[in-house]
Amino acid sequence: MPETGLLLQMLVMLLAIGAFAGVLAGLLGVGGGIILVPAFFYAFQVLGYDGPQLMQVCLATSLATIVVTSVRSVLSHNKKGAVDWEILRSWAIGIGIGAVFGMLLASSLRSITLQAIFGCLGVVIGLYMGFGRSEWRLGQEMPKGVKRAVLSPTVGFLSVLMGIGGGSFGVPLMSLFNVPIHRAVATAAGFGVIIAVPAVIGFLFVSIDGAPPYTVGAVNLVAFAVIVSMTMITAPYGVKLAHAMDPKPLKRVFAVFLTLVALNMLRKALGY
Repeated sequence: MPETGLLLQMLVMLLAIGAFAGVLAGLLGVGGGIILVPAFFYAFQVLGYDGPQLMQVCLATSLATIVVTSVRSVLSHNKKGAVDWEILRSWAIGIGIGAVFGMLLASSLRSITLQAIFGCLGVVIGLYMGFGRSEWRLGQEMPKGVKRAVLSPTVGFLSVLMGIGGGSFGVPLMSLFNVPIHRAVATAAGFGVIIAVPAVIGFLFVSIDGAPPYTVGAVNLVAFAVIVSMTMITAPYGVKLAHAMDPKPLKRVFAVFLTLVALNMLRKALGY
């Protein structure tokens, strides 16, 4: 049984992480996972849980929170008729297959390798957020046939390796293929459910040595409960801020912040 003081430190850190993630999600429309994974990693390290499988705990716990937040988001967007169910249905199987393969690979890799993967992909996402343009296009409609068969599992696979939902890869992908941004955001929330559910089920059966207290498989239940509660409380405040100010400059600032966080994780993975 862990010491009460250690549990209290863990609780305080998780409350702060959840509040920060919720506000940013509401303000900038970014997925929680891109914030939660590095935040979990640094918090658990500070608390002394720095085993070779720490990143699996961070990824799995982040994905567990995404199950809840994505379902809530899809239902909210669907009430406004924003979800493109045709895209969701036609891409679901491929995304789900990619998510399963991503979970199987992630569960077999060492934490340092997953750090390097997160760092590399995080830099790419940060650069796109900072320099991407809404008018960029790769096509006038979402890919079908062979292209969809390749891209859909890739989205699921890479998302699980980063512990994120459908937003970071799904929204830019749909935008590049001429899906209106609000429709892309709403539909990507559905991607998040398809990515997170099979991955979390798999992670529940992974054995983790030296995991933080109250971890089942690779999912830390304390972090899951605190983060879900806090993001639901604080996300509406982020939405209010977004309506009160122009979030575009802040999005660029966040892109720089994300790139620096990703580079720092990559630096640690490389042993510098």
